[in-house]
Amino acid sequence: AGLSISVVKNALYKVIRAVDSKAIGREIVVQGGTFLNDAVLRAFEQEIGHDVIRPTIAGLMGAYGAALYAHEKAQAAGKAMELSTLLSKEALEEFTHSVKAITCRGCSNSCKLTVNTFSGGRKFISGNRCEKPVTGVKSTEAQYNMFEEKRKLLARYTYKDTGKPVIGIPMGLNMYELLPFWYKFFTTLGYDVKTSPASNRQLYLKGQHTIPSDTACFPAKLMHGHVEALLDEGVDAVFYPCMTYNFDENLGDNHYNCPVVAYYPEVISSNIQKLKDTVFIGDYVGLHRRHDFPGKMYEILRRHFPNGTFTKKDVKKASDAAYAEYDLYMRAVRAIGDKFLALAEEQHKPVIVLAGRPYHVDPEINHGIDGLICDCGAVVVTEDAVACKEKKFPTKVLNQWTYHSRLYAAAKYVVDRADKRVNLIQLVSFGCGVDAITTDEVRGILHDGGKIYTQLKIDEITNLGAVRIRLRSLFAALDLQ
Repeated sequence: AGLSISVVKNALYKVIRAVDSKAIGREIVVQGGTFLNDAVLRAFEQEIGHDVIRPTIAGLMGAYGAALYAHEKAQAAGKAMELSTLLSKEALEEFTHSVKAITCRGCSNSCKLTVNTFSGGRKFISGNRCEKPVTGVKSTEAQYNMFEEKRKLLARYTYKDTGKPVIGIPMGLNMYELLPFWYKFFTTLGYDVKTSPASNRQLYLKGQHTIPSDTACFPAKLMHGHVEALLDEGVDAVFYPCMTYNFDENLGDNHYNCPVVAYYPEVISSNIQKLKDTVFIGDYVGLHRRHDFPGKMYEILRRHFPNGTFTKKDVKKASDAAYAEYDLYMRAVRAIGDKFLALAEEQHKPVIVLAGRPYHVDPEINHGIDGLICDCGAVVVTEDAVACKEKKFPTKVLNQWTYHSRLYAAAKYVVDRADKRVNLIQLVSFGCGVDAITTDEVRGILHDGGKIYTQLKIDEITNLGAVRIRLRSLFAALDLQ
């Protein structure tokens, strides 16, 4: 009974987003296989306060609707007399289907593929992040993917073994944006910097035993593996500071980091026992206070490295170099965005602002969704490349987090563009409680501006079938517009 009621309430108030049970009306026909369950049907009727109609074909109504839609489209195109490709009754009686899971070795993605084989040797392959497993060749058409360009920018900050003490930085969460800052800071100060390896399933499993709660978002849980990997590589110190505030980009009412990004170092330090055997710098720092930062960092580093040879003047010099490097990185990101937008306009390509967080560029987190969008012929631009083009504007929610301010500004940018080919897709990680707020606000901004809102939820599950359907549906809807 509890399960049935929860299914109904979730559908009414979280999916349909009805204000109350009376808002959906009185004459109601239900459809879908779920409503063939009598308990769910009765829970629905009790929740809304009256009976509803359940057709005997409730579980097949979607299929009938698809067939009717295809028939109407065929008639409109003058193809009504063409023979259907549906199997005959005789062919259905001899129909066979088998499923096999394999790992593709066609490129570095190493996709986990599901190969469906049907009667007559026909196959359908899913789980691929590029077209190579399907076509046998990777597309040679030029793709404009800002996720890939940002990964290339970050790849420049590599480990150089000069014999100096090594600072290990876990590559996750806010470090996907702040790596240029911290890399420049520590190398200028006389340290070598080593980042953790690229995320993959094995790295996630390496740290899984130290995750205290499975309710956290996948990007946060992935940090455990990154820290464990750095410890295995024998770095002299792991640097992962708490940061209540982010840089103030003047787009919101404040400029906080979300609670997970801000304070996850506390979770890491409390649950990874091996950290007690090395230097862990998880102190609270504030990059937004540039004047105070050098003095604060000098105190932190002196506490962790009492025998260090650096002076306050050295830390100030390293700080100035770090702020300059971060500024160069962000300018490069925005320049690439401008370039891609210009190319899209010149080549008449659709543009998708793939709006999420800095860590969504991690292929293990986004599962290659950026590549799937490019395969649909679109140009992918990130939210931080266009948010800077907007000024602060009123929102219906308290706009107090830097990353979220970018989401709203990116949605406003899409709405303000006269070009109908520019649209937005929001990436949401399962377990992100704050995105319950951001999704409503981004949806509202886009809908008020006559744009389609599309959300893709991602976590450690890599089944991209639903994502492909959602993307194809979006582009079909945009073509109709």
